[in-house]
Amino acid sequence: MPFSLSPEQKQSAFWLALWLACGLLLYALGPILTPFIAAAILAYALNGAVDRLERTRLGKFHLPRSLAVVVVILAFLASVTALVLIVVPVLRTELPLLQAQIPDALARIDTILSPRLAQLGIHIKLDGSSLRTILTQQIMTSSDEIWTTVLASARVGGSALLGWVATAILIPVVLFYLLLDWHRLLLQLENAVPRRWVRQPVGMAQEVNALLAQYLRGQLLVMLVLALYYSAALALAGFEVALPVGILTGLLVFIPYLGYGLGLVLALTAAILQFSDWSGVIAVAVIYGAGQVIEGFFLTPRLVGERIGLNPLAVIFALLAFGQLFGFVGVLLALPASAVLMVAFRHLKRHYLRSSFYNA
Repeated sequence: MPFSLSPEQKQSAFWLALWLACGLLLYALGPILTPFIAAAILAYALNGAVDRLERTRLGKFHLPRSLAVVVVILAFLASVTALVLIVVPVLRTELPLLQAQIPDALARIDTILSPRLAQLGIHIKLDGSSLRTILTQQIMTSSDEIWTTVLASARVGGSALLGWVATAILIPVVLFYLLLDWHRLLLQLENAVPRRWVRQPVGMAQEVNALLAQYLRGQLLVMLVLALYYSAALALAGFEVALPVGILTGLLVFIPYLGYGLGLVLALTAAILQFSDWSGVIAVAVIYGAGQVIEGFFLTPRLVGERIGLNPLAVIFALLAFGQLFGFVGVLLALPASAVLMVAFRHLKRHYLRSSFYNA
């Protein structure tokens, strides 16, 4: 008897194939989806503020949603601009001072390392003049290759710069329209799910929303507290770049361990360049050691909470895995995707423990 599909099965196969084709198309369009995905993530984070502002009434005056969206976006852009205006001028002032201290730092390093390298048969001086000589020789011997590389990098960098400018312009525009129609878009997505399956996806979406909302709110508070702590502690220790290094360390905390490690490297570099003895390195060790204790034992458990289930190792793996698979878009999607996968795993585990395969 020949195998045949019922009309309902044919219709299901058709719609599943169409959804799969749409998914493959979105995957192929990944490089141009960056501003839309970034705007969607920002819209998810800012929608709560828009809703609260929209519900605010001043007497008989009711704030329209469009105006609430404009106010929230302007406040967000003002916060980002204020952060840039705080960090960039300090860097422009302090970096030349640190650059002037590089020869002394190289001389100290040369005093420590040169005898040990000489014992191994390596005779090299780590001072400014020696490094300039080595670089000059390398440039003279391979100038043609360097110019070729520089020109190729300039072409690639120019197109990349144009892409970043276009993305920076598009994100606020897309963000405005997403926030304006946020609830209608969510309703349309819910209505697009087949009615036989709608209950479970909506329930999972609510779990993911609760998980991400708790995580993002807590993580923002942790970042703010740690940025204030590192900036104040480094300033009290006498670091000239306390403000930018402290702020960057606090903001990078959302990448567990990797962000902390990068901030630690920046602080150690500043300590080596600025201080003539080991006091700067010891101060960095004390400040960052205490900061790790404060974050791990007080801030994260109280403000983020271990009950959300986003293990730091899982976050690191998600960032690396999605970045490897989808590039920068994957990094943007890593946190929400890991939350979705974790909720899906919980449901799968629940079904597995109830199945006859497990209980037989």
